Amino acid sequence: MARMTYEQRRQGLIAKIHVAQTQLALDDDSYRAILQRITGQNSCKNCDLLQLQRVMAEMQRLGFKPTTQSIGRKPLHFTDVSDLMAKLSVLLRQTEKSWAYADGMARQMFQKDKVNQLDARQLHKLVAALNIHHLKQQANAAKQA
Repeated sequence: MARMTYEQRRQGLIAKIHVAQTQLALDDDSYRAILQRITGQNSCKNCDLLQLQRVMAEMQRLGFKPTTQSIGRKPLHFTDVSDLMAKLSVLLRQTEKSWAYADGMARQMFQKDKVNQLDARQLHKLVAALNIHHLKQQANAAKQA
């Protein structure tokens, strides 16, 4: 996983501060008064990361409760992973499983509701897991025969 740059962290914190402003129902004057009191600036865009962290601490002191809820990863365009989806389809047929089973695997392995929410790396891991399951099924069938 790539590390976030200074500017990405800064921009993320600015966005979080604006969410806090909305959640705390601060009008523009009150919001800017807090910025001025904490940082000496009247806009987040003029603040460095440390100043923004101080503003966020103040917002939390005032009652801001950050939510951990996320809308999840944007589903990839089907053509980005068409080969993996085709392989997954074949494995599901061979193992006599449904797409609902694959969605369940996505939930179990990656906490995603649907297979189409997985990125290419995650989808590759899901295909590998299903392939291992298929190979075990074949080995068990060979032992039985």
